[in-house]
Amino acid sequence: MNSLLIPSSIFALFVLSTLTQAGEKNAFFAMDTIARGKPDKVVPMLRELGYAGLGGAPGDMAMARALSAAGLRFFNGYHTITFDASRPALDESMRKMIEAMPGAALWLAVAGVQRDGVTFPISSDAADEIAVARLRELAVHASTHGVKISLYPHTGTWLERVEDAIRLAEKVNDPAVGLTFNLCHWLKVEGSERDPVPVLRAALPRLMFVTINGSDTGDTKSMGWKQLIRPLGEGSYDVGAFLSALRATGYDGPIGFQGYGIPGDERAILEKTMAAWRRWQP
Repeated sequence: MNSLLIPSSIFALFVLSTLTQAGEKNAFFAMDTIARGKPDKVVPMLRELGYAGLGGAPGDMAMARALSAAGLRFFNGYHTITFDASRPALDESMRKMIEAMPGAALWLAVAGVQRDGVTFPISSDAADEIAVARLRELAVHASTHGVKISLYPHTGTWLERVEDAIRLAEKVNDPAVGLTFNLCHWLKVEGSERDPVPVLRAALPRLMFVTINGSDTGDTKSMGWKQLIRPLGEGSYDVGAFLSALRATGYDGPIGFQGYGIPGDERAILEKTMAAWRRWQP
């Protein structure tokens, strides 16, 4: 049997899950940075607490299958990549990863872009030609398997700013390629004083995901993740106001909870976060 082929029964589970969730406005899911463990632990916990599903590891078929069987959704899988002008991005590993997650999205952080051994500076649009070519390679293969690619701005990477992701997605100009707005990385890179709404509006035509978490405000550029990533309902940054502003832009796509590095019992954190989320619903 070809190891790259996905059994039809599993594909059907993915498609059914995607169709079931398609009409849900601002579906709220947890990331595996906080909902950690194997399916027999994670899936019942998410379902009981009211989460719509999980953002996890790309190609984790066991988790995706368990989520779908429980009426939940595997939203996306996170992967970091470096693009090089001298070699394709779509190698055998990427092929298998994409083919193992039909109906989901590949969250793609671009760590760097290189040519002739030289790495382009962070946010440099001089690297766009290489990055666009590599993303188009991935998008062609992804779209044939029902997979979308959502660029994931991450502090310290070449694709660090939301504007970088907007620029790149517009140049790729493929409906299979969009972007994610990550609140914690926005605060780290841009600071809490910058209004995110104009950028959210600019991103809206290609905005596939938003991630949120509790956070402190102030000089967020100099803060560490302990202050920038907290359970919802904690911290001085007004996440409720952010959500209201986000909804006012017309965004109705999925919203994920980023729980990276939060100390304490994960179930208690997820429970507290869900309570805050429900308080902030219109």
